[in-house]
Amino acid sequence: MILPWHLYLMAFLYILAGLNHFRKPGMYVKIIPPAFKNPKLINVLSGAAEIILGIFLLLPFSSHFAAWGVIMLLIAIFPANLYMFQNKKAGFGLPRWILFVRLPLQFVLIYWAYQYTF
Repeated sequence: MILPWHLYLMAFLYILAGLNHFRKPGMYVKIIPPAFKNPKLINVLSGAAEIILGIFLLLPFSSHFAAWGVIMLLIAIFPANLYMFQNKKAGFGLPRWILFVRLPLQFVLIYWAYQYTF
């Protein structure tokens, strides 16, 4: 079975994002809301999850399970995007409208992943 190119693109983006958690951990630790304890561990776990899910998206026998995993991950990281919008320091100085647009973008990414759940 040949996977569609957009699934390869999704997998590549998650693998790349996951690797970036290890390349620039401070960037991700900074956006984890203070209510969550041990942000360094959360960063490592979320980065590893992105890499693993990205790889599993590429395997036909596991791509639909990985797509569900991506959906769960996107829901789990939503508080970080909300925190970036609410906290100027966590927003990296980005314009508020960009930070606001990122919030509904999560739903677009969830819908994209949902296309591969069956």
